[in-house]
Amino acid sequence: MKSLNDVIFYESLPKLDLHGYDSQTAKVAINDFINDNKKTKQEVFIIMHGNGTGILKKTTDETLRKNKNVLEFKRTIGNTGCTLVRIKFDINK
Repeated sequence: MKSLNDVIFYESLPKLDLHGYDSQTAKVAINDFINDNKKTKQEVFIIMHGNGTGILKKTTDETLRKNKNVLEFKRTIGNTGCTLVRIKFDINK
């Protein structure tokens, strides 16, 4: 996969639903989800944070920016309450 722009079908991707989480719990859940997907070699997944007050959206963006395993992320087409994430893998492992 060259970039997230190549992703067409979202339905089959793993999803993390953050609805009802506070920002601190969301940070931990996001980093754990990244690690889980890295272990299972799932390059692309979705984080569902909703729109609401924007706290979880902001937390998601900040957490993804700080995580060294994240290559890129963007909002899904047609739903700004979800973020599409692509992570990197160590090819030697």
